[in-house]
Amino acid sequence: MQEVFEFIKKCKTYYLATVDGDQPRVRPFGTINIFDGKLEIQTGKVKDCSKQLQANPKAEICCFDGEKWLRVSGKLVLDERKEAKKDMLDKHPNLRAMYSEDDDNTAVYAFEDATATFASFTGEPKTIKL
Repeated sequence: MQEVFEFIKKCKTYYLATVDGDQPRVRPFGTINIFDGKLEIQTGKVKDCSKQLQANPKAEICCFDGEKWLRVSGKLVLDERKEAKKDMLDKHPNLRAMYSEDDDNTAVYAFEDATATFASFTGEPKTIKL
């Protein structure tokens, strides 16, 4: 999992894909964390992506470093614990202008039943079960 986390951090931006009914939705993200042994992301509960994840937790993230890419597929499940929110915000302090571990908007989602796949145009894919 640490290899996956470090790759995402190196890329700085990843793209989160969710489902809105029968329409895929993709948007850029930057928040990533490992908390309590799980890979987690953060958004606001009022945002469409959070509402989409509540309706259908299946999601993927993808990032590219110029040579290889990473896809993480699984379920993103809401982690309501204040400790998870605080840890995320402490590691991404720029978000504190918009979010707090004490507000009703901060949403931290943890990957469950997830698979990470590193790939490139030239090498064999490498898959890791998270």
